[in-house]
Parts: sequence; C-alpha cells; structure tokens
Amino acid sequence: MADTGPGQEFPTIIGPDASFKGELSFEKGMRLQGKFDGKITTAGRLHIAREAKMQADVEAGAIIVEGEVKGNLNAADRIELKASARYEGDLRSTKLVVDEGAVFSGNVNVGPDSGKGRGPHAGAPGAARPTPVVATPTKQ
Repeated sequence: MADTGPGQEFPTIIGPDASFKGELSFEKGMRLQGKFDGKITTAGRLHIAREAKMQADVEAGAIIVEGEVKGNLNAADRIELKASARYEGDLRSTKLVVDEGAVFSGNVNVGPDSGKGRGPHAGAPGAARPTPVVATPTKQ
C-alpha cells in the first residue's frame, strides 16, 4: 500500500531549529518550520508554518502562509494566507484566499493570467496595475 500521509504532500521539511540562506529548488512540496532567507523556485507546493520566518522571493505552484513572510510571492495556482499569517510584499497568483485575521501589506495581482509569470513591466503601455492592499484583523 502506498504511503499517502501528510509527509507525501510536503516530503521536504526545514525544521523549527534550522536556518537556511540561499537559493532553494525542489519538485514536489516543502514545509518550512524554521527560518529561510533567499529565493525559492518550485513547481510544487510551499507551506510556511506558523512558527516559520521567511524573507524570500518565491515562484511556486501553490503557497500556504501561516507564519511570517517578507518578499514577493508568485504562484501558478493559488496563494492562501491563513489567520496566523503576517505577510509583507507583492503577490501574484491565479487564486487568492485570505482568512480572517491574516495581516497583509503589499500589492495584489490575481486572476487567470496572473500566475503565468511576471507579465508586462510596470509602467509599460497596457500593463496591468497591481492593486495596493493593507489588510488588518478587526476586533469583534
């Protein structure tokens, strides 16, 4: 019987006591629980856990943010900002899910063509303008 547990979705893990600087690439999925500073490139999924701190530019298939992130995120499929997420940077994705409680400061470009690369350069004729967003939790 094949192993289909949670380790298969994120076969690469940078643990909570690890700190990594540089460029990282992987194929399937990675869960970051420690600290990362640099650049990540993958067609797979990246999960930034609640305890993680990351300062990086990321190109990925999908990104889930629960921890603290500074940098630009670009996902071919989707980006999810969970309630515990603290994100500062520009994001580009086909789909965006922001849970109540997430903190986000930056620019957003979301839509069917957004996850397919950088698109026209900012300021070029016909270039799409990203929407500036500042989201903060509300008290109930």
